[in-house]
Amino acid sequence: MIVLHGLGDSAAGFRWLPLIMKLPWLSYLLVNAPDPYYSGYAWYDFSGEATQGIERSGKLIFRLLDAERAKGFPTEATLLFGFSQGCLMTIDVGLRYPHLFAGLIGISGYIHEPHKLMESLSPLARQQRLLITHGTEDSLIPFVQVREQFDFLKSQGINIEWHELVKGHTIAGQEEVDIIRDFIQRCYHAK
Repeated sequence: MIVLHGLGDSAAGFRWLPLIMKLPWLSYLLVNAPDPYYSGYAWYDFSGEATQGIERSGKLIFRLLDAERAKGFPTEATLLFGFSQGCLMTIDVGLRYPHLFAGLIGISGYIHEPHKLMESLSPLARQQRLLITHGTEDSLIPFVQVREQFDFLKSQGINIEWHELVKGHTIAGQEEVDIIRDFIQRCYHAK
């Protein structure tokens, strides 16, 4: 599972994830975003024109995925997991990359330009499995707008498992961890 952190965080901020997921057979690759942002990193500039940064970071993640394939880690056995900005990158890359993932997991994020995304889907995008969770009390990324974006993707044939939780902009303890773990297990056991 390749893990993409949120704004201002780093790979170190997700070192707890393998321990709490309790899936000893799953390996993790925790990745830092390319741009320094205070004491952490960012995938793109959210306060200005985000498109350029998203496209540049997307190309970097494509290269990482290609390199992992070359090392013997097939995309079909790889999960892409992202929180906040990392969620946006997971969806953007996951639906454009020309290989099918085991699954895409997006937590507390949104979609950059959903209509443009639909115009540049990979041929496999509608076969891709997505788990998306979002908090009804998220003050950073408003819940209603996010739900509308994902409803639009669903209406276009994207296979999204959607969970709304009473939470803010965070991963909400055991309930959400259980949802994520169940999705991961189904991604691998459905093969």
